Amino acid sequence: MNFRIEDVKFLDQGLIPAVVQDARTLEVLTLAYMNEESLKRTIQTQQTWFWSRSRKELWHKGETSGNTQRVVELILDCDRDAIVVLVEPSGPACHTGKQTCFHNALESEGRSQLSQPEVWAMADLGGLLDQLYALIQKRDRERPKGSYTTYLFDQGLDKILKKLGEESAETIIAAKNNDNKGLIAEVSDLIYHLLVLLVERGVSLDEIRLELVQRRAAVKSE
Repeated sequence: MNFRIEDVKFLDQGLIPAVVQDARTLEVLTLAYMNEESLKRTIQTQQTWFWSRSRKELWHKGETSGNTQRVVELILDCDRDAIVVLVEPSGPACHTGKQTCFHNALESEGRSQLSQPEVWAMADLGGLLDQLYALIQKRDRERPKGSYTTYLFDQGLDKILKKLGEESAETIIAAKNNDNKGLIAEVSDLIYHLLVLLVERGVSLDEIRLELVQRRAAVKSE
């Protein structure tokens, strides 16, 4: 967060739209609204607080369900009238039990349009990995309390390698069980822990890219 509350432009009824995203996957979890008080509480508690337009009151995400959201970063847009909230969720974001509130695909001419997770899956993977790598680097520098990434770095290389081995095994099991949904989840976990390892060992993604480019050139020359 590199802005002051005084910088924020609260619009109609003193509210600002807040786009909540999973900090690890960048999946959009929900769209909610904040007023000045809920934004202050979000900053103070490092958990998400919003303003309910229907109930006309503040609400703390996960207060009753337990599905809280630990705030990783707050990012104000260029017009200062919308905010992105990167979080580490402790459970589903939607009251229906779905991981994200954006799970209803639009039906059009007999074909289902892309759902929000599918849209994100089509985003540039390289850019997504760069963002996640940068976020993990920030966790390594700042070591915020309560962060799983901080926990890994605090425990050191052996713990990171242990988790990487566990995620590799779980990926193999998901593939062996012909569980594509589980495989996607496990591969995502595996990639995350692999990035943690790279940051721990000081290996950049540019070095990985260079190695892959060199290998591709070698294959083409065969």
